[in-house]
Amino acid sequence: MKTWYVLAIVALVLFGVERFLYKVSAARRCNTAWTTLSFMSTVALISTSLFFLTDQHIPDLRYLFVVALINSGSFFLGTISQIEALKYVPTNIAYPIIRLNTVLVVISSVLYFKDQLSPMQIIGIILGLGVISWMTSQSYGGQSSRRQVTKGLTFVGVALITGAVAAISSKFAAVNTNTLGFIALSYIMGAGFSLMARKGLSTETVNPNQRDAVIIGVCMGLVNIAGFYTFLKALSLGPLSIIISIVGMHFIVAIALTALVYKEKITARRFVGIVLTIVSIILMRS
Repeated sequence: MKTWYVLAIVALVLFGVERFLYKVSAARRCNTAWTTLSFMSTVALISTSLFFLTDQHIPDLRYLFVVALINSGSFFLGTISQIEALKYVPTNIAYPIIRLNTVLVVISSVLYFKDQLSPMQIIGIILGLGVISWMTSQSYGGQSSRRQVTKGLTFVGVALITGAVAAISSKFAAVNTNTLGFIALSYIMGAGFSLMARKGLSTETVNPNQRDAVIIGVCMGLVNIAGFYTFLKALSLGPLSIIISIVGMHFIVAIALTALVYKEKITARRFVGIVLTIVSIILMRS
């Protein structure tokens, strides 16, 4: 079994656990900025310490700064969008749609890297777009409920786009610069973004106990640094389109844990959407 494939599977599980913690933060109504700040600060502290302890070398500091800025900005927006989305729509609707950022990654690979799409990838893209329509067309009772869902799906859309940008920038970093340096700088920047946004994301409905947000954020950070490092190592050894398709399956872990812990019901319609998402992602790695 290829090393990059094993690393991709490990990253899948770790990212799935991390995304479940997003749901925990949303369920507890934690201040998203404080959760994200403690999350990114944890990763920044650990990765920076490892970078200096292992005496790493950075080949091009300017390149590292640019790719880290793009990655941190997109990942920060994606993180807060996912957590906020989970406050309004179920996990088994939000995550399958967000994971279809694989469509954008594959299309970007074609436009930038001049990759040729196989017939199966084309079918996967068409199916993926169909799944988005399928999952967002569900009916909800009441005008107020529909407004809440619309708000949640707006966050889902932002998370979808920013997730694709983060994945593509990670590929550039994995093959062209120092891995630990990239993780450290990306999360230092991300922590800075979180610090600036902490008041803007505070509302009257937010849990006033910041301790919950900090604890959940630290747990996210510990899981994420292991998952992100493993993901980047996989990208440095294997193809972006296949690895992102495998790792993109992590939403299944998050949905399963949410259903187990929070008893979130998976209707037949949503189950079909999840299955079609899996099929779409598998087709796009062909």
